[in-house]
Amino acid sequence: MALVITSACIDVKDGACTKVCPVDCIYEGGRMFYIHPVECVECGLCETICPVDAIAYDDELTPEMLPFATINRDYFSDAVTRLGEPGGWSVETTTTLDHPTVSDWQANGQEKPQT
Repeated sequence: MALVITSACIDVKDGACTKVCPVDCIYEGGRMFYIHPVECVECGLCETICPVDAIAYDDELTPEMLPFATINRDYFSDAVTRLGEPGGWSVETTTTLDHPTVSDWQANGQEKPQT
């Protein structure tokens, strides 16, 4: 089980979650934050402090939120950021890159239609 940041974070990026994370497993992308599924110790502090309820345990995701488990995992892959397992957030791991689904997300919270 891992914590996942969902669409409610897109274009909000409050950042309160990053301040309470004891292992610095929350990384900043261009439009949202991402939780590293391996580095997360599942303490739940980020979930309790998120002002927009963007964070949930992966087994509590609604069907609409379920793709964000994959989005958070894939964000660290060679296909997106090549971060791998950096061992905790640092200034060097902050990027303007996002997962393609997040990059294509429309401002009103709806995914851009596939063409």
